[in-house]
Amino acid sequence: MNKLYRNALGGRKWARGFSMIELLIALSITGTLLAATLTALDSSFKSYKLTTETASTHVVTRMVMSRVMAMIRTGTEFGPYPADVLDTTQNPVVSDAIEFTTWEEPTTLQRRIVRVERRAQADAERGPFELWYVETNLTAGVVTSTVERPLITGVLEARFTLEYSVGPRLRRATVDLTVRPNDFQDASFSNDLETPAIRLVSTVNPRRLD
Repeated sequence: MNKLYRNALGGRKWARGFSMIELLIALSITGTLLAATLTALDSSFKSYKLTTETASTHVVTRMVMSRVMAMIRTGTEFGPYPADVLDTTQNPVVSDAIEFTTWEEPTTLQRRIVRVERRAQADAERGPFELWYVETNLTAGVVTSTVERPLITGVLEARFTLEYSVGPRLRRATVDLTVRPNDFQDASFSNDLETPAIRLVSTVNPRRLD
């Protein structure tokens, strides 16, 4: 598009503007740059979110593992236990749960039994399993109260290996826990990203003989 104007000397000159093709090219370049910028920002946000999810889940998993190991270390009367301790096909026991007594008062016949178990998760997006804490209080063998709550969700595997000696007495317990990093306030996030699983393995020996 051309525009006619007069200069200071009164002469006429033609000033050339942008053509329609040039405008379209400029708009195309601008759109491409904006799309590339938005893609880069989106990838950066997802990477940041994935990093925070991994760090957060790692901290929570370590805290839960530390607490479970502490309870096993001071617990008594562990289960499940094998029918024949001397049978190597039964001992050690590999289970998806462990239970033990954490407190007992002989004079009042009160005791507290804790069970840590792997449970199936109905919501597949949250992972196949959850790790649950179940606390049962008894008086004279009668259940007086039960408290249960989830410890970790997004669990891929939770395995308890219990090695017994004659008694049976628990000699050694190994907890193998694998968790997928997650932030289920935004469960649809990062489905297209490869999320490395967190695996923690810990072994403990009870301090007291059951």
